[in-house]
Amino acid sequence: MPYISKVAKTTIPTKPTKVTKLAKSSKPKEPLELIEPSNLIAPDYWDAGCAALMKQDRMLRKIIPKYPNAGFLTTRGDAFQTLARAIVGQQISVKAANSIWNRVLDATKKKSRKFNPQAILKLELMELRDAGLSLRKVEYIRDLAIHFDNGGLHCAQWDQLDDETVIAQLTAIRGIGRWTAEIFLIFYLMRPNVLPLDDVGLIKAISEAYFSGEPVSRNEAKEVAANWEPYRTIATWYMWRSIDPKTA
Repeated sequence: MPYISKVAKTTIPTKPTKVTKLAKSSKPKEPLELIEPSNLIAPDYWDAGCAALMKQDRMLRKIIPKYPNAGFLTTRGDAFQTLARAIVGQQISVKAANSIWNRVLDATKKKSRKFNPQAILKLELMELRDAGLSLRKVEYIRDLAIHFDNGGLHCAQWDQLDDETVIAQLTAIRGIGRWTAEIFLIFYLMRPNVLPLDDVGLIKAISEAYFSGEPVSRNEAKEVAANWEPYRTIATWYMWRSIDPKTA
């Protein structure tokens, strides 16, 4: 995900930006079309949240100004793409996840102009396996595609639902646990107060910033994050940046 050095003004609406399709190429083989933001803007709570966190939390008072080029949260395309990418990234490093994701896109490109549920369902099991997905993740991403393809998910309603209700709907799908659902809340719905306690990077960052690198339990991390309310998403963003400023 790209970064921008300045946070947009807080008058910008919270909903993900409208998306535009990539222009068609005159070449015989066109690039795979992904749904991407047409322009990058910050959620309307971002500036106020950063200011509040720097007042509320002694460590974030130091960390936020330390990463002026860390950008801000932007939506990662459409709902299916966001969840599919989260499944790919389960329990592996960001570097490995990005590599496998790019290979999945390459495999999809051979069968479809767009990356969507139908494109995934066109791929044979071994094509997804050859892209680097485990057998279980192949099952998960195909099951996700089926849910989207047959209308089993009511995406249009998610904006009106609270975080826990969305999490409950998503975790009913095979392969989507709480972490994946929380990542979806952050990177697609851009909710302001999400705390993904199962995220290894977040726990590592809390350990380094607040506990001098000592092991941290979920309860200890939760206690630290109590001081981040109601902007735990922003705090999580800067925790991630503190251990890897370039990671998107």
